[in-house]
Amino acid sequence: MKKIIKKLKEIPAKIISKAGSKIKIKNGQPLGKKINNQIPKEIPSFHETVIANTKFSHSESPSFTRAMPQELPSSYDQDKIILQVRDPHWLHSYWELRGQTIEGLKSRLGDDFYRSKKVLRVYDVSNIMFDGSNANRFFDIVIDDFATSWYIDTAGPGRSWCVDLGLLLPDGRFITILRSNVVATPLDGPSWVTDEEWMIPDDMFARLYGMGFGLGRSSAVGRAWQERVKQGLFSSGGVSSSPVKKLVKERSFWLKVDCELIVYGATEPDAKVTVQGAPVKLRPDGTFTLRYYLPDGKQVIPVKATSADKLEELTITPTVIRETK
Repeated sequence: MKKIIKKLKEIPAKIISKAGSKIKIKNGQPLGKKINNQIPKEIPSFHETVIANTKFSHSESPSFTRAMPQELPSSYDQDKIILQVRDPHWLHSYWELRGQTIEGLKSRLGDDFYRSKKVLRVYDVSNIMFDGSNANRFFDIVIDDFATSWYIDTAGPGRSWCVDLGLLLPDGRFITILRSNVVATPLDGPSWVTDEEWMIPDDMFARLYGMGFGLGRSSAVGRAWQERVKQGLFSSGGVSSSPVKKLVKERSFWLKVDCELIVYGATEPDAKVTVQGAPVKLRPDGTFTLRYYLPDGKQVIPVKATSADKLEELTITPTVIRETK
């Protein structure tokens, strides 16, 4: 054991003496300095040094500059008007006019421009393809020269609207500058339009009704039950798929009641007539007749007639209320 320890102590001394014998000092130059322009093998090369330095390097965390919120521009340098719905009765419109557009109007109209009124012309375009001259009706709102938006009270829920921004000249002429999009206001109450009731074949009704109670065609009880339904109910007219259904009872006594509304009138044969905004075809003598299903509730039915030269217009609005008890 002592011999092994002695040999281990001698190993470092031999290594140091061996390395020292290989390094020769010439002309008094210190160790580690180039001798005969040669780099000692024990000194790492430049390539190895670069790799050692970059092998365990860590990249710095990138710094982000927080972007400050940008304000919206006051204008976009374009001629445009937008119409939007606020609620069943009110609309909101906003617009922008370029300075060169206003200057062009001044040069074209001259003194009439300064004597004109800046207005919003609001058109009721319900149930029509609006071409600028066939609106159901319209009204004007005078606005100031510096306004860029306006709230509009239409007093007409459930209608379609379009707005023109323009000038009303002293002689009554109206010049359109911008025309908006078309919007529709919602109803301010439940819709009185009822959906169609689709008829179901009697055999299908019996099959679906039986399946609801677990009596499908796949079971013997279900087949027998459906046969009894078809023979006992449908053959006697006890079940019907018509809009007015009869109650199936042991006795045959029953009652059904429903209502319809007939609207009729007359005007000049060459006039144009609309009922609730929809055009009506007149008979050769100028008369017309319409038949409606009358549900419960209040029904407003405006009837408007316009002369052939579009100079005269009359409107009559029947209001009908049905209450079933």
